[in-house]
Amino acid sequence: MPTPPPVPLILDMDFGIDDSMATLFLAASGRAEIVAVGTVHGNTSAAQAARNARQLLGVLGLEGVPVARGEAKPWNQEVHYAATVHGEDGFGGMASTDEPPGVIVDETAAEQIVRLARERPGELVLLATGPLTNIGRAFEVEPGLDALLRAIVVMGGAVSVPGNMSPHAEANIRHDPEAADRVFASARNLLLVPLDITMTCRITPAEMRRIDAAPSSPAVDLVRAMLPHYLDFNLADLGIPGFPLHDPTAAVIALDPLVADYLEAPVRVELDGTLTRGMTSVDLRPAPEASERPAARIAVRARRSVVEEFVQVAFERPTRTRG
Repeated sequence: MPTPPPVPLILDMDFGIDDSMATLFLAASGRAEIVAVGTVHGNTSAAQAARNARQLLGVLGLEGVPVARGEAKPWNQEVHYAATVHGEDGFGGMASTDEPPGVIVDETAAEQIVRLARERPGELVLLATGPLTNIGRAFEVEPGLDALLRAIVVMGGAVSVPGNMSPHAEANIRHDPEAADRVFASARNLLLVPLDITMTCRITPAEMRRIDAAPSSPAVDLVRAMLPHYLDFNLADLGIPGFPLHDPTAAVIALDPLVADYLEAPVRVELDGTLTRGMTSVDLRPAPEASERPAARIAVRARRSVVEEFVQVAFERPTRTRG
């Protein structure tokens, strides 16, 4: 059986620790063509995220991948960085003080998305693992963006589980609710990877022992060195050792959507609630109200072990890159 061609991806990330794990997985998989990267505020600033992206791409041998700096703040609220989760530098203290390789391209992340989608209509998958500020801007520039992309895969939201930034809101959506709602209102080919599935895909102490024992490479060593900070935060936050695979789960699904089961429903973001701002509202009633908003495919459970696939590919196989 012939090997399928690699999936061409635009990455839109806030380049914290789990974004880096997702990128390591994609580069090691041999099944991804990382076409371009855009950065956004969230885990750290958009500018620091761009430095982090270039540092990681450099150790992966992908310094030729263009990096576009994206939106520095949300549409309608003050910017907030997840420094407690990812460290002040977004890399758990592992960001280099030296100038990273590669260059920042002379266009915004939103402009880069639109240009590439127009140049390669129907080919590219857009994987967004940070706030959706850049994606919302891209829809402002090109309202028909969804028709130009093969798919938009978004890590974000919480359907029937608690949020992780507030009782009702997941962090990526809460960091920019207005932009997220614009994307959910516009995209007809959106695949949402919410906390409902990512919280069930957990690295436990058994997997950490395997990660610690994995062969050394520049990229593995960099990402592995970030994990103590992430482990400390998750132990304090959740009370159990290990951590959920938020962004890596979205990366696995971006390469193979058949890894998950889905429900289909329109998604709205609560914009005004004092206690619920940033909540993803999905009508799960047997007879939901008619909506002009397109239905998203929402991943609800994994069909096979995302954790096993992630550990094997990202850490236990020799890291392969594809420029």
